[in-house]
Amino acid sequence: MSGVTVADVCVDRFNEIKMKKTLKYVIFKIENRKQIVVEQEGDKDKTYDDFKVALPEAEPRYALVDVEYETDEGVKQNKLCFFFWSPDDKTTVKDRMIYASSKDAIKKKLVGVMKEVQANDPSELEETEVIATMKK
Repeated sequence: MSGVTVADVCVDRFNEIKMKKTLKYVIFKIENRKQIVVEQEGDKDKTYDDFKVALPEAEPRYALVDVEYETDEGVKQNKLCFFFWSPDDKTTVKDRMIYASSKDAIKKKLVGVMKEVQANDPSELEETEVIATMKK
């Protein structure tokens, strides 16, 4: 544990995306190395590509995304997925460490999120890769 806390608004947005289905994604950041806060959100009209564009190129982030996909049987599904974005070659060791050690703090607050994607490179954010994870 890093001592980083989770702002209440993060849980509010989680409940909004989970229960009300009014958001496509929520991106979280660690502010002042002290607290996880909501940085950005995308309403339900946004796409997965909009989410990828919203992630900073050179800074770690956490995110929740309502991923829409089709099962192998052809059934449309939506599941929440937790993302840990940490571009290895563009972030500082200090940033990567604080995000890695604070991940459990936010995950404990997001009860019921079944899937997780850790991406260290843009290729790991490809929608086909994420959907493969969702189907497991």
